[in-house]
Amino acid sequence: MTSIFLRSLVFNVLFYLTMAIWIVAALPTFVMPRAALVGVVKAWGRWNIWLMRVICGTRVTILGTGRIPKGPVIIASKHQSMWETFALFSLIDQPIFILKRELTWLPFFGWYLMKAGMIGIDRKAGMRSLKMLARMAQEQMHRGRQLVIFPEGTRRPVGAPPAYKSGVALVYAECEVPCVPVALNSGLCWPRRTFLRYPGTITVEFLDPLPPGLRRAEFMSRLTASIEGATGSLVEAGRREQARLFGRVPNAPAD
Repeated sequence: MTSIFLRSLVFNVLFYLTMAIWIVAALPTFVMPRAALVGVVKAWGRWNIWLMRVICGTRVTILGTGRIPKGPVIIASKHQSMWETFALFSLIDQPIFILKRELTWLPFFGWYLMKAGMIGIDRKAGMRSLKMLARMAQEQMHRGRQLVIFPEGTRRPVGAPPAYKSGVALVYAECEVPCVPVALNSGLCWPRRTFLRYPGTITVEFLDPLPPGLRRAEFMSRLTASIEGATGSLVEAGRREQARLFGRVPNAPAD
């Protein structure tokens, strides 16, 4: 465990140090087309994946990318870690993320989010905010972009009971596009609320798309079953691997 602690320390120092460098390097993109900034962010995501593999021994496997339709689509992903916020960005063609509005207020980082066309949501505004969110998502997807949404709204510990929100169903109904569920097990290697980073394999699996036009109850039922079933299998496989690698499985802090 001493080795994991030291590797995590080195990784976190380099992660935040190089983040500052990437932020400065991206400054010229403020006066360039949005695609230039998107290219820089994708490169930053790939850099972090490489950094984590080299320092922490964390590998990445991506499954099912052939299931992502071309053009407008909703990517509805399990959310266990900060890892998927940059990793999914580097995997999606023209991504838009839904995120909490407060992030757009941060100097530089928030300005980049606005430049990249991300959608900030006021989570305290209730239905009014959700309707505005759905309208903005619809406008962006009509331009050919692909929406990434975390249906549970926030990171959840590995193994926690599912807590899907109704917002994803509203966006799905308003936008009338397919929805690709995504399962992952990132929380085993990058747990939330701890600076420790663990060796192992993060697996992301894009699952069979749900067609547009499903009734709300059926959509939520199929989405939840698809994500939770596949995530459970990925987590179990990841735990077996980590037990072989270092003898125990990390536990994420509870709510």
